[in-house]
Amino acid sequence: MEQAKVNIGRTLTYAGAFIAFLIGSGFATGQEVMQYFSSYGWMGIAGILVVFVLFLYVGWDFVVTGHQHKFYNSGDIYRHLCGKWIGSFFDYFSILFIYMSFIVMIGGTGATVEQQYGLSPWLGAIGMGIVVSGTVIFGLDRIVDVLGKIGPAIVVLTITLGFLAIAKNPEGLTTVDSIIPTLTLKTASSNWFLASLSYVGFCMLWLAGFMSLMGATAKNIKEVTSGAMLGALGFSVALAIITLGFMANIEFVAGSMVPTLKMADSIHPAFATIFSVIVLAGIYTTAVPLLWQASARFTDGKSMKFKVLTLVLMVIGVFVGLKVPFDQLVNVIYVINGYVGFILLLFMVISTYKRISGKTA
Repeated sequence: MEQAKVNIGRTLTYAGAFIAFLIGSGFATGQEVMQYFSSYGWMGIAGILVVFVLFLYVGWDFVVTGHQHKFYNSGDIYRHLCGKWIGSFFDYFSILFIYMSFIVMIGGTGATVEQQYGLSPWLGAIGMGIVVSGTVIFGLDRIVDVLGKIGPAIVVLTITLGFLAIAKNPEGLTTVDSIIPTLTLKTASSNWFLASLSYVGFCMLWLAGFMSLMGATAKNIKEVTSGAMLGALGFSVALAIITLGFMANIEFVAGSMVPTLKMADSIHPAFATIFSVIVLAGIYTTAVPLLWQASARFTDGKSMKFKVLTLVLMVIGVFVGLKVPFDQLVNVIYVINGYVGFILLLFMVISTYKRISGKTA
């Protein structure tokens, strides 16, 4: 089975799954792109190269480890890498982070609705909360499957937006490093390298259970590893292009809650309208599995307790997501969890070394 011929279609499907899982309100709105990369100027591009290399390693290792040990429970991968006690900490911490990421999705919805349509952020956030919790409770799988295809569309539109933004003001790329010190920009860390490590760290807390399960269920491990690597490349390319687009127009997008929409509107209002719909759909398809994981971790996923817990978590998420500014949500939740995720990366490197050196099974 391991020597089976690689199916290109399945490989691309795995690549798309890797990319889609990383897309949420932070990427789609451009807020995390600004804080982690564009705000550092050309060193932000160096950060993306670091992210790409680490994504290659992380995606490969999660998949291979999951395949070898058949980890079907998300907590298993943490205990394997970190031991019983530290692994249990990561297991429960990842659930907390997943729920906090749901709050970020809600905040992104409110910011998008307010900036693009001039409506109250409460309207957008409450509406998204109701739709997402309803999907989780009633299991509207077909809707999720259909809208799940929106991931590649976001990448294509984001790349298009990046190229158009660069073409709009190409000379901005030559002056960006001298302009950034004059602006007040939120940054993920004190320097670009730590920001890139933090970025990979918070993504790892999302990817660990997902990628290890993908490896565990794979019939052809080469298809999954190739898909993970291709996904890392595709996501990193999209990240680099939109980062360059923001850098070329750094003064224009500085301070915007949803820089992608501000940039899209400057190109053409119709483009911004289309992009806003894609952003909201992308947030929805990311928010559903996040809320489901948070609720199902402590219930059986079908009981009345599950439904009540889902509603309670939704209400809390909407309240917190709107009480804290969206850019601050990204800056605090993603950055703090990113450094915790970096500790997981260190455990992973040690585990890989032991496996290669033959010190573990």
